[in-house]
Amino acid sequence: MLYLIIFGLIFFLLVFIRQINQYQRGVMFTLGKFTGIKNPGWRLVVPIFQRMHKVDIRTKTVDVPDQEVITKDNIPVSINAVVYYSIVDAGKAILEVENFYYAISQLAQTTMRNTIGERTLDEILQQRSEIAEKIKNELDSYTDKWGIDVSRLELKDVIIPDNLKRTISKEAEAEREKRAVIIKAQGDREAAENLALAAQRLSEVPGAMHLRTLQAINDLSSDQSNTTIWMVPTEVLRAVEGFSKKINSEVD
Repeated sequence: MLYLIIFGLIFFLLVFIRQINQYQRGVMFTLGKFTGIKNPGWRLVVPIFQRMHKVDIRTKTVDVPDQEVITKDNIPVSINAVVYYSIVDAGKAILEVENFYYAISQLAQTTMRNTIGERTLDEILQQRSEIAEKIKNELDSYTDKWGIDVSRLELKDVIIPDNLKRTISKEAEAEREKRAVIIKAQGDREAAENLALAAQRLSEVPGAMHLRTLQAINDLSSDQSNTTIWMVPTEVLRAVEGFSKKINSEVD
């Protein structure tokens, strides 16, 4: 008798009892009609009359395969992405869409192609985060009616043709050279302006030019390896010549 009771209990557990784990929700149907959501634990399910679908509510990922897209400036690129989503309403995920994983994958592909096609290549390369956020928001708005929340989308790779890579590299190098020339020209202009201003100030102050000359001579003479050549102004030579003539006339 005891064996019959144990056998009957085991049979009852195997046939009528279903376990729902903590990360799952059970979508219950009775005679084909939706009758509610079952929380984690052991739940009674009457065969034939009832049926329960278990739905995993953990965050899952969809790997969006490479998509060939023509950008706004007519450049072919290949781009892929990964979508992170979770089910917030298990009932809608079963009732509103046949296969939510496949539906999200297809929707992500079409949305990504449409969004990328509206941008130029420079915008795609420089604004990846903003573009990914825009695609994510569009996906989230579509999947709300399926009880699915898209929490994140990441653009993994943007692949461009090899010949275009070389062109972009040359363009970047030319741009760097352009900036270097502009910066050097600006530096030369500022240096010339400062020199002109310094010369004007020195010419306005009596004796300033002589002091500047003495300072330059002092700087040169501080290093013993330097050889200096003295350039005497013609005014000094004339003064010495006049002084010598005066002395000779006095002697005569």
